[in-house]
Amino acid sequence: MRLADLFRARDVSRIESLRLIARGAVEGLAAGRHRSAKKGSSVEFKEHRPYVPGDEVRNIDWKAFGKSDRLYIREFEEETNLRCMILVDQSGSMAYGGERALPLVSTDSKADSKGKHSKKGTGRKVTSAAGGSKASAPWWWKGTKQEFACGLAASLSYLLLSNQDSVGVMTFDARIREHVPPRMLPSHLNTILGSLAIESRGGETDLGVVLRHSLSKLPRRGLVVLISDGLGDVESLGRSLTLLRAERQDVIFLQVLDPDELDFPFDDRIEFRDLESDGRREVVDARQVRGRYVEAMQRHNAMISAACRRSRVDHLLVTTDLPLVDALARFVAMRQAGPVSGALSGSGQQATPPGTPGDAVKGLSS
Repeated sequence: MRLADLFRARDVSRIESLRLIARGAVEGLAAGRHRSAKKGSSVEFKEHRPYVPGDEVRNIDWKAFGKSDRLYIREFEEETNLRCMILVDQSGSMAYGGERALPLVSTDSKADSKGKHSKKGTGRKVTSAAGGSKASAPWWWKGTKQEFACGLAASLSYLLLSNQDSVGVMTFDARIREHVPPRMLPSHLNTILGSLAIESRGGETDLGVVLRHSLSKLPRRGLVVLISDGLGDVESLGRSLTLLRAERQDVIFLQVLDPDELDFPFDDRIEFRDLESDGRREVVDARQVRGRYVEAMQRHNAMISAACRRSRVDHLLVTTDLPLVDALARFVAMRQAGPVSGALSGSGQQATPPGTPGDAVKGLSS
């Protein structure tokens, strides 16, 4: 996988212009732009403290001595580079892709007689929800949540590396599969993209368990980005988010869902296949179950949102009908303005997911 396979040149330039800053203190290995947990030499003044024998005389604030006749040491806030670990869900439910999902890149195509575009190699038609424009996907694109999640991880990695920060990646299903430790070299992006391109194993996952297992691979305070559909045990997830925050990690949860999973647009009798088990299928009347399904999904998403707020974790629900670079840019802008808790979709709507806590809903494929 190459960056050019995911983004157009103008999208890459747009990603480079973004700035993702750690909200809390972090620990890195080099000088940078993020607030450090340590104190040292910097241009940003932190505080005064009384002089004690052994302190550097050059750090004495002589102006404060002239006013108070007491010796004080000036302390400054040290800045450091950010260490980020991105966790990408590759469980079975992430393999779902509906007709409204957008391609990561646009290629030249010809419109059909109705003004729609076909996906090369598959004949699949893709209509953009942003401004009503049409886009065609590359032949390999299937429009799955997993591909969207990998695109988010790749764009975040490129953003951080271009800002001279360290970034690493973990992919997981029932357990951690690939682990790329954080590095800050530009060439490290190829290693990350190679890890994301490895075919997923699928199966079921427990986000809470995976997050707890990842703690041993997060030695320093930094930024942890979880990219997943969040379909699973919310209580387990909430406990692990609290544990990560107790370790003073800055945590972001980017929840990726297909629009079909929110509004259930199916009609008549239809067969669904469980993507996280071996061939389990069920035929249902979509009109009869739509109301109960949508209500359960709203409760589930509200439960996730509440768990993130309790743990002081930034949470953004993103649907795959939103252009990926637009989603990243809007999230960065929201994060700079304060804590993030909301949803972004291709329709342009932005709101906190509605509903109350309830049962989880697993991913299905029609």
